[in-house]
Amino acid sequence: MNLFTARLTGKMLSTDAFEKSIHDMQERVKRWRAIEKSPELAEYRELKKMVESSEFQEKKSELINRKYKDTQEGRKMMEYEELYNSSSIRRYRRALKDEEFQAFLAFRESEDFRKIKSFKEVLTDSTIRKYNMLYYSSYYKNYLKVLNSSELRRLEELENEVHKEDFQKRHALWADPKRWQHSEENKAYVRYQELAKSDDIKFYFESREEKIDWAELFRPTFDDDMSSSKNWKPGFGYANPAMKDGHSRTSERQAYNAGKNAFFMEGRMDIETREESKKAIAWDEKKGFTEHVFDYTSDVMNTKAFFAQESGMFMAKVRSQGAGHHFFGLSTGKMNNPMIALYHYNGKVHQMGLVNGAKTQMADLTGMLRSMYYVYTFRWTKNELIWYVNNLEILRLPNRLPKEAMFYFAQSWLPNAEKGGEGKLKVQWARAYRSVDE
Repeated sequence: MNLFTARLTGKMLSTDAFEKSIHDMQERVKRWRAIEKSPELAEYRELKKMVESSEFQEKKSELINRKYKDTQEGRKMMEYEELYNSSSIRRYRRALKDEEFQAFLAFRESEDFRKIKSFKEVLTDSTIRKYNMLYYSSYYKNYLKVLNSSELRRLEELENEVHKEDFQKRHALWADPKRWQHSEENKAYVRYQELAKSDDIKFYFESREEKIDWAELFRPTFDDDMSSSKNWKPGFGYANPAMKDGHSRTSERQAYNAGKNAFFMEGRMDIETREESKKAIAWDEKKGFTEHVFDYTSDVMNTKAFFAQESGMFMAKVRSQGAGHHFFGLSTGKMNNPMIALYHYNGKVHQMGLVNGAKTQMADLTGMLRSMYYVYTFRWTKNELIWYVNNLEILRLPNRLPKEAMFYFAQSWLPNAEKGGEGKLKVQWARAYRSVDE
């Protein structure tokens, strides 16, 4: 694939722009996760569940639409007020407060009243005469009519009920024309709307609707800024302890130098191929392991003791310079297992892909400047293996990798068949993220 054309057409972002997009995405993820744990989101979810319930909707509709006169409290209060303010009961109440009338009632029940023997006495006694007038008055007749009436009994029943605290609360609710605005339900609804309109809540749910779950895709498991060698050891990280780790081959021109050619400085790891003589153990196809004198030294480094992962996303910012082959990728440490090339410069062209003996599948990358860093990415899912340079997809293959963890390793070497010379593999950072399938 020609990366020069991809850059010109805008299909591939510059490395700076791509790194910024990664940073922005990670910041979005941090924000998303912070909101996910926030009390505001928990409150919003509870309120949403409540306001969308049929019970809440029915209560809201009732508070807004139900008329006061149609409520039990309204009907009882109107009945109470109608009875309380009726003319007969008003006169009855007045009679209860009238001292002269109450004295008359008391006299009617007294021994003195029973001792009256003649009409003559009534005419000559002013008090009795006055009481007698009350006895024949409409005032007294109204009193007697109301005293044992069903209306008075109903009024007393209603009065007993409407003055109770719980009735007063219910009545106050239904008598209020702005009952919905003043209700606890509306307070909850207003709070729900406030939260729903907040930047954080909108961001959280808009982000969840994206096609991929980037919150999981960008959950970091490894992040090395190459400020030190803490995550790296010399060698290939062979699984078989009988193998002489860190050996070279007699078909190559360099001896691996047990980490002495790997330098961690200025925020990067440099593996240098240098012109210097060294005797070292090497593998010969015919003789097996043997001592061999090399004209160059270089190194191979791995993270096996510190980081290995099965599936996920693996990224590195890499470039190389000078002569030789330079490789940055993933391995299980087993000889017959495939390896992953995130970055490979084969002395002529950049490549990335699957290294698997006769089944090797590599994509050539043309139009690249070796002086420029690019971000090389490998996605390992349950079904597919995908390679990218910056944001540009380069290669996609079915997943045929063994279900084993793989670790990073980096190396530089000089084949005998090629012209010698010094060179460097430069790795600015390496990262890994958990699998989107987990």
